[in-house]
Amino acid sequence: MPNLPAPLTSLNALEQAFAEGLAEMLEKHRGLGVTILVLANAAFDAALWQRLAAPLAERHAELAATITATLRRGGRLDEPDDDVLVFLKLLAIGFERLQTTQHRRAGPWNLSFNPIRALRPPRMSGAKVAQPPPAFDPAGFHFSKPFLAREVLWEGELAGKAARLLYNKFPFARLHGLLVPEPARELSQYLTPELHGWAWEVSAQAGAAVPGFCLAYNSYGALASVNHLHFQSFVRESPLPVQDAAFIHNGGELAYPLPCRCFTDMQAAWFHLDELHGRGTPYNLIYAADCLHVLARAPQGSRAQAAWNSGFAWSELAGAITLFSREEFERLNETEIATELAKQAP
Repeated sequence: MPNLPAPLTSLNALEQAFAEGLAEMLEKHRGLGVTILVLANAAFDAALWQRLAAPLAERHAELAATITATLRRGGRLDEPDDDVLVFLKLLAIGFERLQTTQHRRAGPWNLSFNPIRALRPPRMSGAKVAQPPPAFDPAGFHFSKPFLAREVLWEGELAGKAARLLYNKFPFARLHGLLVPEPARELSQYLTPELHGWAWEVSAQAGAAVPGFCLAYNSYGALASVNHLHFQSFVRESPLPVQDAAFIHNGGELAYPLPCRCFTDMQAAWFHLDELHGRGTPYNLIYAADCLHVLARAPQGSRAQAAWNSGFAWSELAGAITLFSREEFERLNETEIATELAKQAP
């Protein structure tokens, strides 16, 4: 049995560490960034919202009074501009009108109405890109910034490497984290055989202990928003649409809207990824306990997209679509989603 760190020994351990970490963070830190992170995570999960809504409402009122008074007297806010803008939007919405994320299905696709994620700063995910990927920029945003220390859920050794697991500030998956291997190496978002093998091993080990545990990866040009080597961890109660046995790449008969390959052998998967690197083709990955799904795709920003499409990264290409408009959430049908997915084909 692998020596997994405490948060990954079971689903109950991960859920408990996740919830307790958010509560402790809110209690210890009073800044906008922490408040927004806890709020967004709580609003994604009904159980977390039930536990944290009352202290969040109190904190929101305190911050609203302080920020309003400061701005009215022409004072300066000692907070990042991104966080101030997000909080001002939250004020416009009104705390009492905030809702937890809602979900429904449209054919094989999963739809989520998550208006709080719409407030997230875009960073580099919306920009057109050129190959090859740039080097790591220590002056840019990355996961070793000192102020992010308070957002760390766990840090230690995992599958033989130093690793850091941070909360996702604007989550769109259950128990959504950002897993950074060897953060001190300051690696750019470019997968290597070493880190592919590590992600494969982590997914196998953690997936055996935590049912539904997966890692996702956005390559450079596939809506990776931070150029610091990282994976996104999450837990599914049911498989993602791309993991459905009905699709051809999983042995079924149903065609997926864009090319997808499923690998059960780590080396064979790497040979395919290396080919994609050689062609300069971006991709999104879903590592699970028993296989890897590889979705080759067109570079971000290179295709016209529907108005409701705020950007297709690993979750959207895997068939789990996040929407910011209730009207679109209620209206979209499976044909429109399949058509938009097909546009992402390389």
